[in-house]
Parts: sequence; structure tokens; C-alpha cells
Amino acid sequence: MSAWRERWAGWTPRFAVATHDLAMVWLVWQGLHRLRYATMAQPLSMPLWSTEIGLVLLAQGFVFWRVGLYRGLWRFASVPDLINIVKASLFGLVAIGVSLFLYNRGELLSRAALLLYPFALSGMLGAPRVLFRTWKDHNSEHALRQDAVRTLILGAGQAGEALVRDLRRSGHYQPVGFLDDAARLRGTLVHGVPVLGRVDEVVRIARETAARLLVIAIPSADAETVRRVVAASEKTGLPFRMVPNLHDVLEGRSLPGQLKEVAIEDLLGRQPIMPDWRAIRDWLGGRSVLVTGAGGSIGAELCRQSVRHGSRRLALVEINELALITAHAALRRDFPDVELIPILGDCGDPAVMRHAMALAKPDTVFHAAAYKQVPLLEGQMREGVRNNVLTTETVAAASVEAGAGTFVLISTDKAVDPVNVLGATKRLAEMTALALTHGQPTRCVTVRFGNVLDSAGSVVPMFREQIRRGGPVTVTDPDVTRYFMTIPEACVLILQASAMGNHEAIYTLDMGEPVAIRVLAEQMIRLAGKQPGRDVAIMYTGLRPGEKLHETLFHADERYRATSHPKILLAEPREVPVAQVRKALSALRDASRDYDNPLLGELLRAAVPEFTPMAPSFDITGGASTVIPFPGRTVRP
Repeated sequence: MSAWRERWAGWTPRFAVATHDLAMVWLVWQGLHRLRYATMAQPLSMPLWSTEIGLVLLAQGFVFWRVGLYRGLWRFASVPDLINIVKASLFGLVAIGVSLFLYNRGELLSRAALLLYPFALSGMLGAPRVLFRTWKDHNSEHALRQDAVRTLILGAGQAGEALVRDLRRSGHYQPVGFLDDAARLRGTLVHGVPVLGRVDEVVRIARETAARLLVIAIPSADAETVRRVVAASEKTGLPFRMVPNLHDVLEGRSLPGQLKEVAIEDLLGRQPIMPDWRAIRDWLGGRSVLVTGAGGSIGAELCRQSVRHGSRRLALVEINELALITAHAALRRDFPDVELIPILGDCGDPAVMRHAMALAKPDTVFHAAAYKQVPLLEGQMREGVRNNVLTTETVAAASVEAGAGTFVLISTDKAVDPVNVLGATKRLAEMTALALTHGQPTRCVTVRFGNVLDSAGSVVPMFREQIRRGGPVTVTDPDVTRYFMTIPEACVLILQASAMGNHEAIYTLDMGEPVAIRVLAEQMIRLAGKQPGRDVAIMYTGLRPGEKLHETLFHADERYRATSHPKILLAEPREVPVAQVRKALSALRDASRDYDNPLLGELLRAAVPEFTPMAPSFDITGGASTVIPFPGRTVRP
């Protein structure tokens, strides 16, 4: 009984609307014919009901149903609904004409009434809907709570227009005005809200309107415009939010209609990546995928992107139990139909990888597990070699043995002309992957990119925590720059590069322009509602061991060429001496077993000739760094 009542309650409004619409059809049909008959020399009488009128209502009602006129709600009537009404009226005219012609050859049917019918009916159906919505919007505006937040909107375009309706509907916000740089909009009204001036006048206008919140409604703006608008908003001292762009909504990072805080990536000039989704889906669709380091920043996003684009089975290999539980639970919640295989273990253990390969039978293996902290690895040579090089050997060998179609190594821009342990071990990992897959059916793909915004251990969460504690924010050098990408952007490009099909390839992602870390710190302080140097100090600590002032994306001996995607470049892999790499791996394995750091350093330099270390010693306890040059090497100042 309860289910029946709920169903009836859902149908009652639509039944009432359908009754109203059919009443309007009867009224229009009667009115037009009575007017036409009244002008005749011998006026004809028009009955209130007849078989012809029944056919008119039946034909027009059928058309209303077919065009979906009752799927919308009067409360949200808009231009598409009005267009639907016009279509229904025109198609209804055709249906009525055919029905009456078949019934009585259209006897006593007025052509003038037929000609006017769709226009009159469109007006009679559309006007009540528009009036009802206007009335509801008017009531919403007057039903604002006494404590509604006075809101000033920056941007009077489509996003601003939609925002006004959403704010009024919520009842918690009162739009008091728009700011827009378009001169043609000055003095106009958008849903009754005036456009009061330019964005750079926000300080004066916010004070005059007693605004308590600013909302930036320019979701399609480039980074330079966002920075300018944010800078103007900061001067008011008021809190400000931003309407998310469509890309963020589609990727699930924001909800439709939800305001978000301005994030650092909004200010760094990272334009949304437009990948070839069809190529990615064609490559991933129905495949079994295995990801190592599945609980890390890149690994977890690769898992999400893989199942989102069609993978039928996903194996998650992770040594950190909490990270594995978290990643598995999130995927199970969002993708309940995908077969998930969580595997707790060290991917550098051959037994773990054999077990994982047997369970997953992967078509594609993404090797994302790695150590990546530059200063720390300078004093942890053994672990850097073991986890970044020897683990890559284990995973690549297991992939070849299991017959995986593609092995994808996640590398770094620091592997280009390496000056630190991270860069050298990742370069040797690239060489290892190429050596082990050489001449094998397994395709080897290496993808290089730079720093990832908001990844675990990166500079952004560190700055955020330092700002939360009141500072100081520590920057190594005033001139230091780095390339940055967002996590989703990097992972989408990894999938895009992997889908391209070259048997042995090294892809470098276009990272855009380098970002000064000092500027990044200043912007993050401002986004927190504070002023650099006044509220939060910036302290320069000097470059740490292994760090360069500027990163390099390309190696001189690797010829780069464009690919089908403008953000991905293909490097021709340098020739890898397979026998020498295998011999080096054997020696590194023995030295790692004995924890012989000096020998590991010598072997690493021999295996990667371009490795020119800067400062290989780092005191993990937090004491002073000590620069100890490798024998026979010149330490750069």
C-alpha cells in the first residue's frame, strides 16, 4: 500500500499537468473554430463535445506523451521546454489533420483554425509554465532567510546567471550584484540583479553593497585571468569561492552547483587535457590491469582511470596495508561491477609478483611503485637502488614471463642527465625495463613527467601544513623552479601514451612552463587568506642535497618528435647494452644484499655514465648536510 501511495504521489502532478494541457487543447480548438464560424455569412454552431473533438484530444495527447512533455517540471521551465511545446504543437497539428481526414475527410474543418492552432496552443501551454516559474522564483527571493549571506558575483556570463538562480533557490544567499569587465553589460540586470561595475572595482563595490561573500563565476577563464580576479578579491579581505569548470564536474572532482575554494592548480596555468578517450577505451576496454604501488598518489589514480575506461579486472599490489585498504574500498564503492584483486606485498619480491600475475593474468602492467624523495635518497643509496632498480627488474621479468601485452614504467624528468640518486636509479630502471623486454612480445612503454601537485610528500601539502601552523614556509632558493602537473592530468596522459602502440618507447609529457617555487608559496599563502611576509614568513633554506635549481625535460641524445597528442612527445630510446645491463643488475643485487653503499654508488655510476652526482650525503636525523664528493668526480657548486 505504501509503495502504491508513493507511486500515485509521483504521478499526481503529471496527471494534473496533462489534464491542464488537454484542457488548453480543447479551449484552443473550440475558440479558433468559434471565431472562424462567427465570421461566416451563416454562422455554424460548434458543439462543446463531439467525436471530432475526442479525436483531437487523443491525437494531441499522444504527441505530448511521445515528445516527453511531462518529463520536465514547471518549477524549472526554460527555453528547451518552450521549444518542446512548439514541437508538440506542430506535430500535433499533423496528427490531428491525419486523424480527422481518416475519420470524415476533414468535414467542417477550418483551414484558418488549423493554421493558427500551433501558435495559439504554444502560447496557452507556455505562458502558464513561465508564469508559474516566475512566481516560484519571486517567492524564493522573498523567502530568503534573515541571515542570508549577501553575495557579490564576479562574472555575469552563463555561469553567473545560473548561479543567481541556484543561490536564490537555496535561501541561504542573497545576490546583491554582478561585476564584469564587459562594457556592454554595465547597468543591465540579470534576473533582476544589477551589473554594478568592473572586477577591479570589487573593493569599493563590496563595501558599498555590504557583501559578505565573493563568488568567481568564470569557470572557463585562463590562469592569468583567474590570478587577476583572485588578486582583486584578496584585497577585499572577504572569503571567496569559485564555480567549478565543466571538466572538474565530469571528472568527479566537483559536484554540479557546488562552489569550491580556489585551488593552487587554478592559478598555475594548467589547461584541461583533452585526451583521445576512444583510443584509451579501445585499448583498455575489457582488459585485465595490474598496478604496483596502487595505494600511492599516481597508482591510485591509475587504478581509478583504468576501471573508469573499461578494465574488467584490476589487481592492486601495495606494501602499505592502510593504503591498500583505502584504495580498494574507494574502488569497490565507485565501481562495484569491476573484479578487484588486492594483493598485500612487496612488488620487489619475485614470489609476490608470480602470485599476482597468476591471479590477475594482466594484459597491462603499470609499475608505479618507487621511492621519489630526492634529499632522502641521497643518504639511502641501498634502498634507492633496491626499490627503484631491482624492483623494476622483478616486475618487468614477471610481466614478460606472464605474457603481459604491455609493461608501463612510470619514470621522472630527473632521469634526464641525473645528478641525484633518484634520477640515476630511475634512469637505470628505464634501461632495465628496455633490456628485459627487448626481443620479447611484451611491449615496453616508459612515461616521464615532473612534479605532481598534491601528491604524497610533494611541496604543496608541505606548504599547506606550514601555513596552517602559522609559518614559516620554507623555500630552498628564491630562483628555484619546477614543472608541475595535476595527478589526474598525469595519469590520463600516461594512459594516452600507453595506448599509442610503439613497441619500445619513451614518452615525455609536456609540462607547460616551469613554476617558481617562491611564487607558488606566495600564492598558497594568499589563498589561505593571509599575506606573505606579514602574516606568514617565507624562509629560504638553500638547495638540499641532490637538488637542482632548474629541472631538464629532454636529453640531448634522444631525438624527440611529436605524437598524435599535442601534450605527448616521443623520444627515440638510446641504445641499451642488454648484456651490460644484466651484468650490472647482478652486481647491484649482490651489493644490495651486503648493504655495501660505496660499491652501490660505484656500480650505479658505471651503469649510468651520464650520472653526475651533486651532493650524495644526507643526514636523515635532521642534522647538517655534509657534501662528500664521489671519488674522481667534480662536485658542482
